[in-house]
Amino acid sequence: MNLYRPELKRFRFLRWFDFRSWRLGMLAYILNRVTAIGLVVYLYLHLAVLFLLAQGPSGWDPFIQIARTPWFLMLDVILLAGLLIHGLNGLRVALTGFGYGVRSQKPLFIALMIFAAIVLAVGVFKMFMG
Repeated sequence: MNLYRPELKRFRFLRWFDFRSWRLGMLAYILNRVTAIGLVVYLYLHLAVLFLLAQGPSGWDPFIQIARTPWFLMLDVILLAGLLIHGLNGLRVALTGFGYGVRSQKPLFIALMIFAAIVLAVGVFKMFMG
């Protein structure tokens, strides 16, 4: 099925799922949007958890026992990854918006994502071993 025919304009969103046409810029764009949605969802979950704190020790202590489990810590790893990817990619977008590094966006994106992976690895080590 050819997704680029003019009569199929209403199916343009399907191009997002055509991985053959993705380039690094498209990956950066999608990562930025997906992590933004994830961070907004986390914000509302965080507010719900803070409501438990308002209930005092009877509401907070059971949550802390759950929060120390490895499965819950994996959610923290996902949160840290989202924060790093979104923050560093946003820094790249801001720098290019001010005219710095416009011609070297791809190497800058790769360098920042490698830095994010290193920081994430250190964070995972500290979460699970520290």
